[in-house]
Amino acid sequence: MNRPDLLQRMAAASRQRGRDGLHRQSITLDDFDGVHGRMDGQTVTSFCSNDYLGLAHHPVVIDALQTAAARCGVGSTGSHLISGHRREHAQLEEDLADWTGRERALVFSSGMMANLGVMQALLARGDACVQDKLNHASLIDAAHTVGATLKRYPHADVQAAARQLAATGEAAALIATDGVFSMDGDVAPLAELAALAARENATLMVDDAHGLGVVGPGGSGSVRAANLTQNEVPVLMGTLGKALGCHGAFVAGSASLIDGLVQFARSYIYTTALPPALAAAARAAVAVARHDSERRDKLAALIDRFRHGAAQLGLPVMPSSTPIQPLLLGDSARTEAAQNMLADAGFLVVAIRPPTVPANRARLRITLSAGHADEDVDRLLDALAAVSKRILSP
Repeated sequence: MNRPDLLQRMAAASRQRGRDGLHRQSITLDDFDGVHGRMDGQTVTSFCSNDYLGLAHHPVVIDALQTAAARCGVGSTGSHLISGHRREHAQLEEDLADWTGRERALVFSSGMMANLGVMQALLARGDACVQDKLNHASLIDAAHTVGATLKRYPHADVQAAARQLAATGEAAALIATDGVFSMDGDVAPLAELAALAARENATLMVDDAHGLGVVGPGGSGSVRAANLTQNEVPVLMGTLGKALGCHGAFVAGSASLIDGLVQFARSYIYTTALPPALAAAARAAVAVARHDSERRDKLAALIDRFRHGAAQLGLPVMPSSTPIQPLLLGDSARTEAAQNMLADAGFLVVAIRPPTVPANRARLRITLSAGHADEDVDRLLDALAAVSKRILSP
């Protein structure tokens, strides 16, 4: 039988990706403090982390992790429904629900698992899932996995979303969108999408991985920043590994939603629970994020400083008021060259290329953190000015 060899096929695809200049590889950092570290023996300043509030190295968060690990051990030792659910998880869920203004919350091991679990519980084959084309891959893959009819609309185009929803007829429908888009840094038109969902009897889900901690009252996220309630946005997903500096994710909503996830979300039921020490650390991070407004104020000032400097230099920075400040270069080879030049100057800024972003939309995804100093931003702008003269000049 002339059956294709799966490993050979994958290897050929990987070689092709290399010929296209799109090969991916890991970056190894040493002695990283959230902003500064060492890479290949060189000191670097990172502008590509998602630790927007600088909490991954906050002493209160570290102490909570260490104290809980000494008491609870390293791993949870089981799934949530067997032996893995501890008091630390329950307390974290209560705090997350209170912070986001919802009845209950449920902790997952990752954002990918949370998004998959929601769609496993809510959608069946033949149901419709209407999504923004720039949604995170976990939302798109989850819809494919559960067999729903996936309809995608041009980025932030609510009228197009309405047309896609109308095309699904009378099928049960979930509208899913990022709150803050991870590669563009802009905010979804949540109020308009909520109105569409209400008008068409669809359910609205918001993945607020990059909004939680950064926007909204007390950092409570993009949904509350838009003055939307649990009734208007019934399904909220957030992650613990971005602005909170920890690991894991959660879904928040009504008590009936959370009970349904416990019953039907296979990615929750059949996986080992998040280590309780990490849950304790995340709970400490939530408290800091909610009550330390100075971190968000500093972050906002750094964003303004960077955007003002970039405008003076004429850099093609995409419109964004969030810590994600993409520098759109278009061509993948040119973007990789810019990454390498910045690395030589002591900056870690990663080139984002297709298929993560659309063709001809490669960019440097620059992210800012409350851990940065003004001087870090100024040095980055100086380095970008040098890159611009070599890469962007006609």
